[in-house]
Amino acid sequence: MDILMLSDVYFPRVNGVSSSIRTYARALAAMGHRVTLMAPDYGPDSGQEGHDGEFEVIRLPSRVIFFDPEDRLIRQSALDALLPQLAARHWDAIHIHTPFRAHKFGVKLAKRTGRPTVETYHTYFEEYVAHYLPWLPSALTRLIARRASRKLCGDVDHLIVPSQQMVEVLQRYGVDTPTTVLPTGLALEEFARGDGARFRREHGIGAAQPTLVTVSRLALEKNIGFLLQVARRLVDEFPDLLFIVAGEGPDAERLKKLAASLGLQSNVRFFGNLDRRTTLLDCYRAGDVFVFASPTETQGLVLIEAMALGVPIVSTAVMGTATVLRDARSAVVSREDEGEFTACIAQLLRSPGRRAELSAAGPIDAQAWSADGLMRKAVALYAELAAGKVAVPLAKNPSRSPG
Repeated sequence: MDILMLSDVYFPRVNGVSSSIRTYARALAAMGHRVTLMAPDYGPDSGQEGHDGEFEVIRLPSRVIFFDPEDRLIRQSALDALLPQLAARHWDAIHIHTPFRAHKFGVKLAKRTGRPTVETYHTYFEEYVAHYLPWLPSALTRLIARRASRKLCGDVDHLIVPSQQMVEVLQRYGVDTPTTVLPTGLALEEFARGDGARFRREHGIGAAQPTLVTVSRLALEKNIGFLLQVARRLVDEFPDLLFIVAGEGPDAERLKKLAASLGLQSNVRFFGNLDRRTTLLDCYRAGDVFVFASPTETQGLVLIEAMALGVPIVSTAVMGTATVLRDARSAVVSREDEGEFTACIAQLLRSPGRRAELSAAGPIDAQAWSADGLMRKAVALYAELAAGKVAVPLAKNPSRSPG
């Protein structure tokens, strides 16, 4: 099959959507399908022109977004020039991953070519907009997000949604576009390495020093401030505790100031973005416990990564994280309560045996999220749409499907 993917974001921009797209495209290519991705050009850091390993990448001229310098807005003139070129090629399906210019372009291309459109609803926009437009009443921002979501979902033939919880959100919005629950999953073979002892040695972390790790974009909605408050409580019992924060984002400076104000200068280290093939794997494995508390995740990919690498987890379970953590034997689930979350971590730090049990269960839990099995379902969906079969209306789907 020939699949065209469209996105307003991709590497070198590091976030969950970029990771999902790459995993998705590589898995499809490994199955013998031809994948082309259209994405913004980020300049010299965009990587080798024309491909990303196994699939084609078309980079389009873009400009910096003044209020969000990490991201890019694809230039409309570039899209206008590309439209006839892509319309002349054969596509079995057009898969849209983001709701901005890539979405509009994909819908326009589909109308010209008559090809089916699939869109993955990656982001819980209702919860995000309140953080990024704090000067507007929350009721208004939620109304805008819901109306925009209904419009976007109504533009396409089929939706892919990463979790049952997100399906229920869209049902509350009044969305009736046919929908399939299909997490992206993980290329598990990429998470079979990592050397935590080496990471500790290279960064002066004691072999027995109690260490927490989180991997996240540093943004308000990721709730890392809550984790810093938890770390402050833990220091009372574990004075040499180290909390490793891996990732970058617009909230970085505020979080660093918060850590300093809590007296955690020697207990928190911000490492920025790490190489996903090497140092990030080492960083995960350096942790005694992986911690996470974002309430807005649609997938919770970092939790699956921690599982695959055998790192015990303490996390809240909301939206996509609830799907990942249901029945997981490698994680301890806590409410978003500082006292409860602190107690869950402290109990694990006191018990090497319990940590070992969770660690051993992690790779087994991760098997349910193998990208290979999940992508076979995506291919079946593409084929059904391309053949013009009627899709199943929006309805509850199994939210944890081992493939």
